[in-house]
Amino acid sequence: MLLVYTHKITPRLTYTFKHLCKRILGLEVSFTSKIEDFIAHDSIKMSYAKQPLSNEIFIRSHSLLFEQGLSDIDITVNDWDDTKGFFATGERSNLPYDIFAASFYLLSRYEEYLPHVNDDYGRFLATESLAKKEDFLDIPIVDIWAFKLKTVLQERFPNYQFPSRKYNVAPIIDVPSAYKYKYKGLLRTIGGVFGDVFRLMFRQFYERVSVLSGFKKDPFDTFNWIINRQKSVPFKFTVFFLIGAYSTYDKNISINKKQFVSLIKSVGDYCNIGLKASYFALEDLKILKKEKQKLESITNVNLLAIRNSHSKLNLPTTYRNAVELEIPQEHTMGYINELAFRAGTCTPFLFYDLDYEVQTPLQIHPYHFMDFALLKYESLLDKKENLLRFIENIKQVDGTFSPVFHNYSVSDDNAWSGFKELFNLTINSVNE
Repeated sequence: MLLVYTHKITPRLTYTFKHLCKRILGLEVSFTSKIEDFIAHDSIKMSYAKQPLSNEIFIRSHSLLFEQGLSDIDITVNDWDDTKGFFATGERSNLPYDIFAASFYLLSRYEEYLPHVNDDYGRFLATESLAKKEDFLDIPIVDIWAFKLKTVLQERFPNYQFPSRKYNVAPIIDVPSAYKYKYKGLLRTIGGVFGDVFRLMFRQFYERVSVLSGFKKDPFDTFNWIINRQKSVPFKFTVFFLIGAYSTYDKNISINKKQFVSLIKSVGDYCNIGLKASYFALEDLKILKKEKQKLESITNVNLLAIRNSHSKLNLPTTYRNAVELEIPQEHTMGYINELAFRAGTCTPFLFYDLDYEVQTPLQIHPYHFMDFALLKYESLLDKKENLLRFIENIKQVDGTFSPVFHNYSVSDDNAWSGFKELFNLTINSVNE
């Protein structure tokens, strides 16, 4: 067990150390502010304070983990070997940067509580983030820092056996619309037919009629293919179904359709099922609770995971609502148009509520890329190369890769040409 001496044990400090030491490095960690207990400890140990006690491993602390509330923080990012660092520590520290304060800044999403510009949906933009501005958005920098700490500890305690972890994949299938044409109801179907004609979209008109008359399979109905892919790997996919009411933002079929209920049940026989919360459920706890209860009544199990419509994340409301409803996992942390680590890590972490200065039981499972982010690369080769380069960054720290594909992006639609291959590349990356 790693013992950490610090002059003051705070919720921020214990939260951050446990993520880096326990969740990333697999090290149990405990804390003390008593010098005699630190001296008596005969296993690995380090101090985190303004001054070292003796010649122990020492990281000079920034003030962030001992503060409360929010403040304007002056951050200067510098190159550090093959990565970046901020919150410089000085010469006496065993690491040149306070990786714990820096990690807390990224994990807590401190910058998202400060004034910033949102997009049209109210989403935090990657361009507003420190990581994008300082060019470390595409590396799991918190995990890299943790491994730098591990190197320092190993040099001082060469006989200590450090745990290891393996790279793994946690795929997400997002289902905002289970079918493109089927089961939409009479009015929506008639409106769709006339819309195709008036917009001169004759190819879509022919496809729609072929599907509705039973001569062709609905293009969004890729669920048998997804289930077959699930059967080929030992790890579970999580499939998020939107079951909220039809609105301007959400256009799935009605959850009252028995065919939709049957689909959810059949996919749930093989994959984990999550709730894709509707747009209006993001701000209304009553709507979210109703959607949660409805999905649980279909699957007959407690809801495991949630992610939000349009990947919209309202901090801290989104996470507080999930805590209130006792949902264990949240999967909305990411950017829709970037291969990126929004919170700087490829390891699931707990939500820290900055307003109340408390660690919550909610597990944040950040996603690292969405299929849309690859559309900016024209050729399939470019898509593959950028995806493989990104995956390699995660493999360097034996992390968890969480990609988001949609049911329609693994269809045969020309707009998504090659994405089945990219999905296969992703799930097969654990074997390479």
